Amino acid sequence: MSPLTSVGMAILGSGIIAITYGLARFVFGLFLPAIRDEMTIMPTMAGVIGALPFLSFVIAIVAAPGITRFLGVRRTAVAATILATAGLVMIALAPSSSILAAGVLTCGISTGLSSPVMAEAVYRIVPDSLRGRVNAITNAGTSVGIAFAMPAVLIWAEAWRSAYMGFAALAALGALGALYYLPGEVRDAELPQRRAVLSSVTLEQWLSIARLSGLAALMGMASAAYWVFAPDAVMTGGGMASSQAAWMWLAVGLGGLTGGSVGDLIARFGAIMTHAAGLVVIAVALGLLALAPGNFPCALLSATLFGAGYMTLTGFYLVRGIQIMLDTPALGPIPPLLATSIGQVIGSPLAGWLVGSQGYTATFTMFAALSLGVSALGLWLLQRYP
Repeated sequence: MSPLTSVGMAILGSGIIAITYGLARFVFGLFLPAIRDEMTIMPTMAGVIGALPFLSFVIAIVAAPGITRFLGVRRTAVAATILATAGLVMIALAPSSSILAAGVLTCGISTGLSSPVMAEAVYRIVPDSLRGRVNAITNAGTSVGIAFAMPAVLIWAEAWRSAYMGFAALAALGALGALYYLPGEVRDAELPQRRAVLSSVTLEQWLSIARLSGLAALMGMASAAYWVFAPDAVMTGGGMASSQAAWMWLAVGLGGLTGGSVGDLIARFGAIMTHAAGLVVIAVALGLLALAPGNFPCALLSATLFGAGYMTLTGFYLVRGIQIMLDTPALGPIPPLLATSIGQVIGSPLAGWLVGSQGYTATFTMFAALSLGVSALGLWLLQRYP
């Protein structure tokens, strides 16, 4: 194992997150129109399949700290990237919607394992003064993966199976990187110490995590419609070409890179305003698609805003969770990230049902209103209970 510097940890961590989050989890919506056409999947079923990676993420992230303690950082990270590889191959070769669903589910497991193990790796490798920034940069790797999907769509167009095979090859490279660079020792000697630290967590800390997680769940619900149905809305509802939807996903990825500076945003503007602003930005992004799904410049602006708002908020929940549970870094991100996915598990099929019954405009308008409501709730909740 070659030792990593803080910069190296940020690069490797963001790369692994780009694979497990960006390619294995969030890019599915970009290829959904082509997948629906080939496999004749109705909107409600598409919403259910779109919820599966969020569901398996919930299960995996709960188990992740124990798996990390048992296997160690290196083996857990390798397992996460191998699962991503397997899930992407299953999607690429899926002969039916059931195999497609199984592949999507497997990808979600890889995502659930990767966030806690990357937080643990940062804790092991990076000095305390740099951990917040490195964690934020690692989390922003999602945007890199999403942005990478854009040239894949332009190259393969409707050949989504070829795109997923290419993503699987990148995931296999990620597994090799984790195997070579991450620390491999299993530090069982720390387990009693970690348990003692966990038992010393105060009621105030648990309440802070609970409030943060409640807000994260509502944000996850509000964002679900965009992740699963934004490309479908502009292509099916707005008449855009798949290449234009690909440019949208590039905009989501580039906008999301702002999430890497969330630690600095919190330091400059405060947690309350950073959280509220992120949700307002998501609401505006949803509203633009509701108003003009066929307008390409509006769609690009919407995508950029959504990427910036979503990645800022997930980075916010990650950094704040670690700050609250400072002595248990692998545990800190779990409740808010878990809550985000629970919200997406609920929001994705709800969005699918609304698209099928009410149409894209009504669906995105309702989810924009939900995002504004969560922003207002956060202003009240975080001011009253910091």
